[in-house]
Amino acid sequence: MAVRVKICGITRAEDALTAIAAGAHSLGFVFYKPSPRYVEPSIAADIISVLPPFITTTALFVDESPDVVKEIVALTKVDLLQFHGKESPEYCVQFERPYIKALRMKPGLDLVQQASSYSSSRAVLLDAYKAGVPGGTGESFEWNRIPQSMRSSIILAGGLCAENVAQAIEQVKPFAVDVSGGVEESAGLKDANKINCFFKEVARANNN
Repeated sequence: MAVRVKICGITRAEDALTAIAAGAHSLGFVFYKPSPRYVEPSIAADIISVLPPFITTTALFVDESPDVVKEIVALTKVDLLQFHGKESPEYCVQFERPYIKALRMKPGLDLVQQASSYSSSRAVLLDAYKAGVPGGTGESFEWNRIPQSMRSSIILAGGLCAENVAQAIEQVKPFAVDVSGGVEESAGLKDANKINCFFKEVARANNN
């Protein structure tokens, strides 16, 4: 099965449409104000309103209050929620939307145990660990830490770019890959050439 691609950190409609034209299955919108990729919910709603059908829109939160999450979901009408903080499974299921849970690959993490505690999620997303940073570090982690039994169901993130995504897909064989900084000209602003190069490498890996 071909590996799916999510482009995260969308802040402009033109970047969203470029990503979709290149082959993106999902777009991510960051609603975490300290992030350089933060987008105002009203702007995200405007972008989402011009998207074609069959593109999954994803809202990223970090330990946000439930009321704020509900307000943003109602405004943007996103399809999927992505939680990057210390949210409990009980917290994650309260919004009447499917969700994915990001797990940062901290040294000593019992990945199987952590993933099993979020059995209500659609998937877990694995990202690099950097103290004090909930995601978007631009760094990768050792992919051989992912148990073989989990690989076909995970979303792989962390430092992916055109130079390494084919290797990542060939080695891990994940369900999907998630990229943000690796296809940017600057934080929050995507680079069309980098996006197209990324998808060419994904296609090459999928065809191997």
